[in-house]
Amino acid sequence: MTGDSEIWLKPVAMFKDPFRANCNAILVLCETFIHDKVTPARYNFRHIATKVMDAAKDQDPWFGIEQEFFLTFKDGSLHSRPYQWPRNGYPEPQGQYYCGVGASNAIGRKVIEDSYRAFLFAGLMISGINAEVAPSQWEYQVGITKGIECGDHMWMARYIVQRVGENYGVDCDFEPKPVLGDWNGSGCHCNFSFNKTRQEGGFDHIIKHCMPKLSAKHKEHLALYGEGNEARLTGLHETSSMDTFTYHVRSRGASVRIPVTCE
Repeated sequence: MTGDSEIWLKPVAMFKDPFRANCNAILVLCETFIHDKVTPARYNFRHIATKVMDAAKDQDPWFGIEQEFFLTFKDGSLHSRPYQWPRNGYPEPQGQYYCGVGASNAIGRKVIEDSYRAFLFAGLMISGINAEVAPSQWEYQVGITKGIECGDHMWMARYIVQRVGENYGVDCDFEPKPVLGDWNGSGCHCNFSFNKTRQEGGFDHIIKHCMPKLSAKHKEHLALYGEGNEARLTGLHETSSMDTFTYHVRSRGASVRIPVTCE
């Protein structure tokens, strides 16, 4: 609001600036606070998350985040559409694009490869990139990181990939379901473990203790996961229905997929 519009910035993470590589420049991630310098600003959820991470520090939480998104561009109107999709109609159905190769399948690879090099230069904990199920849809993986670090690296990666997109006249759409119909949506999948799950007997601990707790808080978790997921989490397109909590080993259609290596 213009009547109380000044926000204090608190630097919390710094990275090498890949866009000014010869200037010893840095990119700085900041938390935001209102005029009293103490009260977090409205969308400063990192401040809350840090308290949770600090309280659980003895559990040694590890995170990996898989960030899916669409490359999009404005077609001369007020509306965006996926990058290089036909102006009238749709591309070929899903099936050939996931981890695909070739100009017809890996649409926008140049943007993502340049982003990946920028991630690495910046010092982000990035473990991979891949073309996703829908055409012009991509993913990068953040982690393994510990505690609040994963969120910091994810947000900085979002910033960098959008900056790289500027060089190509391309935007990044992180919405859960930017294209309605028979097309996959975009998730931000969270991989998580803590010390008891990584020790001997960890699989039993996951099944007996973690899954019941996740199930009991399923609706609360989804409310915090982000707006718009009701269009994505339908039980179709490699998702679980948001109305029901499920877990399975290997299944992409479950709320929680447990890797077979974990089992």
